[in-house]
Amino acid sequence: MANPGESSAEHLTAQQGVQRVPSPKLQLFQRRGFLTADHCRQLIELIDAGRRPSEIADPNGDDYFRTSETCDLPPDASAVLELEKLLEPFTGIDPKYGEPVQGQRYDVGQEFKQHTDYFEPNGEDFAKFCSVAGQRTWTFMIYLNAVEAGGGTRFKVIGKTFQPETGKLLGWNNHRADGRAATLHHGMKVRRGVKYVITKWYREKEWG
Repeated sequence: MANPGESSAEHLTAQQGVQRVPSPKLQLFQRRGFLTADHCRQLIELIDAGRRPSEIADPNGDDYFRTSETCDLPPDASAVLELEKLLEPFTGIDPKYGEPVQGQRYDVGQEFKQHTDYFEPNGEDFAKFCSVAGQRTWTFMIYLNAVEAGGGTRFKVIGKTFQPETGKLLGWNNHRADGRAATLHHGMKVRRGVKYVITKWYREKEWG
């Protein structure tokens, strides 16, 4: 691996049950059943207990760009500690390089329009978010429940949409060899039901 804050395609494809999206444009992986239904239920309860309106790093004038709710999950909660124990060997990344786990809740009509997880170098908040821990390297997102309709995650560059399934993990590399990101993705509107996910981001340097 390039550095302790990075995973790799070689490491992830060696993990049981991992499928790689066959595209040269990005490194994107899927693992069904990464979490049990009971573990997902516990994380959902934590999200419901601490949710607040989601924010974006660089406001763009669109008040409806991100309409979900977010929760900073308590790091000492048993369900979060167990999640971190599962992620460390799976990702191969030292936990010191990880941001705290976040949860997101999407009600009917809520979405997160096309965005990337890395911070724009020309954005007004770049220095604020990257001065200590550096840029985001990898994203690992886990769906905590199935959704009755809508709520998929669409990667525009490859024209592929992933549908929510309880316990399914998606992981992707936020970098490209040429320095350009190919991970533009859209948390699409929920049409019926409620969607819950957790997100774990990793950085170039140790967090905090």
